[in-house]
Amino acid sequence: MPALLTPTEMAEADRLTIAAGPSGEVLMARAGLAVADAVSRSAPLGGRVAVVCGPGNNGGDGYIAARILKHRGYRVTLFADGPPDSRAADAAAAAAEWHGPVEPLSDWSEGSAGLVVDALYGAGLSRDITGVAAALIARLNRSACRVVAVDIPSGIDGATGQPRGIAVEADETVTFYRRKPGHLLMPGRLHCGTLRAADIGITDEVLATIAPKTFANEPALWRGLFPFPRVTAHKYDRGHAVVVSGGLAETGAARLAARGALRAGAGLVTLASPPEALSVNAAHLTAIMLARMAGATGLNEILADPRRNAVCLGPALGVGDSTRALVAEALASGAATVLDADALTSFAGEADRLFTGIKAWAGRPVVLTPHAGEFKRLFGPAEAASKLEAARAAAALSGAVVVSKGPDTVVAAPDGRAAIAANAPPWLATAGSGDVLAGIVTGLLAARMPAFEAACAGVWLHGEAGLAAGIGLIAEDLPEVLPTVLKALLAAG
Repeated sequence: MPALLTPTEMAEADRLTIAAGPSGEVLMARAGLAVADAVSRSAPLGGRVAVVCGPGNNGGDGYIAARILKHRGYRVTLFADGPPDSRAADAAAAAAEWHGPVEPLSDWSEGSAGLVVDALYGAGLSRDITGVAAALIARLNRSACRVVAVDIPSGIDGATGQPRGIAVEADETVTFYRRKPGHLLMPGRLHCGTLRAADIGITDEVLATIAPKTFANEPALWRGLFPFPRVTAHKYDRGHAVVVSGGLAETGAARLAARGALRAGAGLVTLASPPEALSVNAAHLTAIMLARMAGATGLNEILADPRRNAVCLGPALGVGDSTRALVAEALASGAATVLDADALTSFAGEADRLFTGIKAWAGRPVVLTPHAGEFKRLFGPAEAASKLEAARAAAALSGAVVVSKGPDTVVAAPDGRAAIAANAPPWLATAGSGDVLAGIVTGLLAARMPAFEAACAGVWLHGEAGLAAGIGLIAEDLPEVLPTVLKALLAAG
C-alpha cells in the first residue's frame, strides 16, 4: 500500500526498527549514503559540493553524506553553526566522523559550490525558521545552485506541506522509507523537485503496528477493488447511473458528467432531464439514455427502479429549494449518491440539514466533490492545520466521503482514511472538468466500487486523462481519453 507517514509515524517506524535490531547509527549511515548517491548521479566527479547541516538528525545525515562524497573525490565544504544538539546522539556520532573544517552557515554563498545538500531541518520541524538559517535559505533560493534536500526541503512541515516561515526550493529530495504528506500537499510538493524514497532497511512489518491512514492516491491503493468488466457480465451487472440535468440553458455540465460515468464503467447511464430541456438533451445524446423528470417527484419515479443504483446531482442544477428537494430524494432512494457543485452550494448556511440527510441513511455510499470555494461555503473556513486534516474533519462531520479538489486533491472517508493525489496536470483547471470527475466517480459507484475507493480511483483516472489529453484540453476531451487510461491500468496488472 502507498502509505504516507507523518513525522510522528516515521519516528515510530525508526523506533520499532531500532528496537528490532539495527541501531540508529546504522539507519543514519544508510540515509547519508542514499543522499550521497543522489548527489553522485547529478554532479560530476571532482565537482564542488556544499553541505549545510542543522543541529538534529537531518544534519547527521548531511555529515555522513559529506564524508562519503569527499571519499569519492568530490570537493566538499561543510557548513554548520556549532555541533549537533546534545539530544541527537546519532548525529553527534556522525559529526565526529567528519574530519574536515566546518564553516559557519553565514559564510555560505553561491560561489561556494554548484550543488548544495540541504541538511538543515527534516520533516518534523515544528517552528518557523528564523535568523541565520532563514537568511541562508533566502540566498540559496535566489541562487542558480542545484539543491538536493535531505528528507524534505528545510522549512516544509512534513505533516501539512506548509512552509515554516521560509522553505528551501529544492531540485531533488531524498526521503527515507516512505513519503510524508508534506511531500504531496501544496505548496510543499512544489518545493521538492524530483522526489525519491530511499530504502534504509525499515521493513513493512512496522506498518502493521503504526496502521497509517494516509496514502498516496495511486492504483495500489484501490486497484484490487476496481470493477474491470468480467467476461460473463452484462450491462446491468455494471450498474445503471443517473445524472440529473439542469434547465433549458444549463444542460451541458450534466452531459459531461453522464459521458464520464459511461466511460468510467457504468453499464448504462440515463440523463434525467426537466421537460423543457428534453429536446436540447436529446439532440446531443446517443449512447446515453434520456428520461423525463418533473422535479423531485420525477426523480423519485426514476430511482424507484432498483437497477438505477447510482445518481449524480449538482452540475449546473441551480441553487435553491428545488435542488435541495432533489438531493433529499436521491439520499432516500437507496442509490449511491454523488453531490457536486450546485447540490453543495444549495446547502450553504444549512449544512446540518444535508449532513442529517446523509446520516439518516447510514451505510449508503455518498460522495461530496467540492472545490475550494464550495468546501468553504459548506464547511466554513478551515480550522485544521492542513487541507488533509480539513478534509478528514469534513468527512467525519458530514458522514460522506469528501473529495476536496485542487492540484493536491484529497479524498477523505468518515473512518479517517485519506488519500492525496499528485498526478493532476495544471490544464485540468478548465470549465467542466469537475463535472466529468463527478461523473467518473458516479460510474464507478454504479459498478459497485466502494465509495472511498471509487472516489480515489475517479480522481486518479481524471488526472491521468488530463495527462493523456495534454495541454489545451477541454472538458469534452476527458471522457474520450479514458479508454486509453483504462487500457493502461488493466495492462499494468
